[in-house]
Amino acid sequence: MGKRARAVLALAVAALLAGCAGRTPPPATPATAPETPQSTSTGYTTMPRYGMTDIYWEPPLATSPEERAAYFVSRLSDPRFVAPGSHGPRYVAAEKLGEIGLPAVPLLLARLDTRDDFELMLALYALELATQDPLLMARTRGDVITLTGALDPNTNADNVATARQWQQQHADALALPATY
Repeated sequence: MGKRARAVLALAVAALLAGCAGRTPPPATPATAPETPQSTSTGYTTMPRYGMTDIYWEPPLATSPEERAAYFVSRLSDPRFVAPGSHGPRYVAAEKLGEIGLPAVPLLLARLDTRDDFELMLALYALELATQDPLLMARTRGDVITLTGALDPNTNADNVATARQWQQQHADALALPATY
């Protein structure tokens, strides 16, 4: 073999090795059937194993608080938006709505007519959190929605009555400011 042929062969081997260097071998096929993911019971709904969905993703074009609130309100009835917490399940959509505060309140009040007990329970919980927004508390003189038996679907009717009463008392406080 000539020098030129050896150089071409060496380059071919080097390229082949370089192409394979970054690859990982395919996973071995298990001899037994894969285990089904375990779920944890929250008492009201079955919580999927954490990481099964990206519950912390937000739409990239949702620029206003109202748009973010609309997205999370649409996720209230989705039982996949539940994550394990140190003191029980975390209802991510409801907690995000609580962080948004005042812009979420009108949307949450509109969800009080839902027939889905799980969604209603989380809408009420989100309302309790969202009414603690300092801007809204300044308008309501510190009056917030306080639920009895939060996160218990058996108390939904009483909590809806509490929320409706709060809404009637503070209808003028729910007007959104022009800018944030």
